[in-house]
Amino acid sequence: MAASFNNSARFYDLLSRLVYGKAIINTQLYLINHIQANNNVLIVGGGTGWILDEITRLHPTGLKITYVEAAERMMALSQKRNTSGNEIIFINDVIEGVNLPAGFDVAITPFLFDNFTEATLRTVFSKIHSLLKPGALWLNCDFQLTGKWWQGILLKSMFLFFRLIDGIEASKLPEIEACFNRNNYSPKNERTFFGDFIVARVYRKQERHYLLQQ
Repeated sequence: MAASFNNSARFYDLLSRLVYGKAIINTQLYLINHIQANNNVLIVGGGTGWILDEITRLHPTGLKITYVEAAERMMALSQKRNTSGNEIIFINDVIEGVNLPAGFDVAITPFLFDNFTEATLRTVFSKIHSLLKPGALWLNCDFQLTGKWWQGILLKSMFLFFRLIDGIEASKLPEIEACFNRNNYSPKNERTFFGDFIVARVYRKQERHYLLQQ
């Protein structure tokens, strides 16, 4: 079951800036530059929705956006964002509980998978995978451990904090990259931030059909 970030909604963005400066923002700005005009975009776990303001700056019109967010308070903040002439559908639910037609050009999962156990990751991954058209882009960013001593300390602190405040189920990073690899995604572009602790990757879904590996 996915966590609900209702309890941290009011201070989530402020907290991220205090800890990471502009790294969280810059990571997602890097990813959204890969959105093209008139794309059909799926955003899963958009948080407070500031990413909608930034997408609108790049594409004031022409996009169709489906915005899925489980936390009611996060969704309330997101619905106040500027989407200009873009068509947007807000869905307050977990992605695995939503019935959507397949055919998205782009999926964006910003710092989503670190909240999950391995089993939940696979369920959520499978759902999003099924909604993407062949050749679609999957824009993902999350934390990673690259061997620097402080990364593990900071990661454990984050898990502890958000388990206490918002009840996230994870206590360690699931095998996010391995999940992409098993299902024939390979990163086309990537960039790291905050001493390599944060990684943004642009994946492309294979044109050919592959059986999703659990």
